[in-house]
Amino acid sequence: MNKYLFLIGCFLLLFSSKSTFAQAPKKIIVEHADYGDTNTEELPEGFLLSGNVKVNHDGIVLTCNKAYFFRNENYIKAFGNVQLVQGDTLFLNSKYAEYNGNMRRAFASGDAYMSSPDATLNTDTINFDRNTQEVYYNSPGTIVNKDNTLKSKSGRYYVKQKKFQFLTAVTVTNPQYVIKSNHLDYYSNSGHSYLLGPSTITSKNNYIYTEKGFYDTKKNLAHFLRKSYIKYDDRLIEGDSLYYDRNKEFASATRNVKITDSINRAIIKGHYGEVFKKKDSMFVTKRALAINFVDNDSVYIHGKRLMVTGKEGDRIIRAYNNVRFLKKDMSGKCDSIHSSSKNSLTKLIGNPILWNGENQITGDVIHLIGNNSTKKIDSLKVLNNTFLVSKDTLGTGFNQVKGLNLYGKFLDGKLHDVDIVKNAEVIFYMRNNENELIGINKNISSRINMILDNNAIETITFFNQVDGDIYPEADLPENARKLRGLVWRADERIFKKEDLFTDEENEYNDKMIEDGKKDNAAKNVPLKVRKETLNYDKKKPKSK
Repeated sequence: MNKYLFLIGCFLLLFSSKSTFAQAPKKIIVEHADYGDTNTEELPEGFLLSGNVKVNHDGIVLTCNKAYFFRNENYIKAFGNVQLVQGDTLFLNSKYAEYNGNMRRAFASGDAYMSSPDATLNTDTINFDRNTQEVYYNSPGTIVNKDNTLKSKSGRYYVKQKKFQFLTAVTVTNPQYVIKSNHLDYYSNSGHSYLLGPSTITSKNNYIYTEKGFYDTKKNLAHFLRKSYIKYDDRLIEGDSLYYDRNKEFASATRNVKITDSINRAIIKGHYGEVFKKKDSMFVTKRALAINFVDNDSVYIHGKRLMVTGKEGDRIIRAYNNVRFLKKDMSGKCDSIHSSSKNSLTKLIGNPILWNGENQITGDVIHLIGNNSTKKIDSLKVLNNTFLVSKDTLGTGFNQVKGLNLYGKFLDGKLHDVDIVKNAEVIFYMRNNENELIGINKNISSRINMILDNNAIETITFFNQVDGDIYPEADLPENARKLRGLVWRADERIFKKEDLFTDEENEYNDKMIEDGKKDNAAKNVPLKVRKETLNYDKKKPKSK
C-alpha cells in the first residue's frame, strides 16, 4: 500500500511542477492520503483519495476525510470534515467543498462555517474567491464576534479589509441596541459600521433613524447624515448632521437643527445644538429659537444662545445676548432671559423692554410671573427705574407713568391692575366719553394705582399726592409734556416671528435650509471610510 501511494505521489508531483509559462496556474499538490485509487468507471478522469486527506495549492491547505481529485482540471471535490485554511486569516469548514486551482475559487456547503481572527460566519453555502480575496454567501447567515451578532439573507466578506458587506436586509444585535439596514459595511476587527439607505438603531433608551451614517459598535460613537433623527420617549432630535455618544447619552446636531420636547410642549430650533439626556440639558445656537406652546398660544424666544436644563416641572430656559421674544399679546427685548417652570417666573435681565397691548414698559429688571394652574401669565414686576408709556389714543402726546417699582396684574393676557410705588410721576391725557380732551394730568405721588381696560387707562388713583394738577392743553408747554428719560421705541417693537431675527440671521438661515435641500436631493452615496477604520490593526508608534 505504501509503495502504491508513493508512486501516486510521484505521478502527481510530476504534473504539479512549475510551468515554464508565467501565466500558467499552479497545480494542486496532494501532500497526504491514507489511501488512493483510480476508478475508471466512477472517476475516469480522477483519483479517489481517502483517510486524512491533505492537499496544498499556492499556500492554501485543504483537509478532509475523502476527496475526488481531477488532476487535468486542477480541481478537487472534498467530503466529510472539510477544512480549507489560508494562513492565519481564514478557516472554512463544511461537510462538502469544491476547489478549482485554475480559477482559484472554493465552494463549501453543508453547515458551512467560516472563521477569522475577528468573527465567525455560519450559513448553508459559502463561496471564496482567492483572486479578489472575497467570501460571499446567498443563503441566510449568522456572523458572530465579541461584541455583535449579525444576521442577513446574503453577504460578502473582504478578507484583507476584514469587512462584511450586506446589500439585503441585515440585523446587528448588540446587548445595548439592534441595527437594521439594507446596506451595511461592517468591519469585524474595529466594529465600525457604515450605513446607507433607510436604517434604524433601536435601544431601550432611544430610537435612531438615518439614511447615511457611521457607528462604532465598540466605543458606541456615531455620526449620522441625511434625514437623521434620535427619538427618546419625550424628545426628538433632528439635524442634517448628528453626532452621538451612547455611553454619555450625548448628541450634537448641525444645520437645520430641531429639538422637540413633547412633555414640556416645546420646540427649539437653530443650526447647532447639544443634548445631554442624562443631565436633562440642551444647548442651541446659530439663530436659536425656542417655541413654547402655552394655553393655545405660541411663545417665541430668540437669542444667540439658548440653554434648557432640568426635568419636567423643574425646567429652566436661559437665553443670552440680544434676546427677543414674542407671543400673541406681548413682545419684548433684553440682554438675557431666565425662565423657571417650577416658580413660573421669567426674568428679563439687562436693558429689558416689554410691549403689552399699546403699553411700552421698561426698567432695570422685569419679572413675568405665571400661574401653574392656568398656564397663563398672572402678574408683572418691574424693578428700578420703571417707565410705562402709551401713545394718546387720538393725539400726538404720550401717557406716561414713572417710578421706582411697578407691580401689575394681568387679565386675559392684558395688563389690568397696575401699582407704581415710590416717586411716582404721571402725565396722562384725560378724555371724556366723546374722546374730547379734558386736560393733561401731571402729577407726583408716593404711589399710583391704575386700572386698564383693553390696554387703555380706565381709572387712576393717586396716593399721598405731593404735587400736581390738571392742565388745559394750551397751558402746558410741549417741553413739559414729557417726563425725564422718556424714549419712545415703537420702531423696535416685534409684531411677527420674522422680527425676532436680524437680516444677517435670516440670510444665514435661508442658506442653511437651501444647503440641506441640495444635500437631500443629491444621490445618496456611501460615506468615505475613515482612517481609523483602515488603520485599525496597524501598530501604534512607540513613544520616544
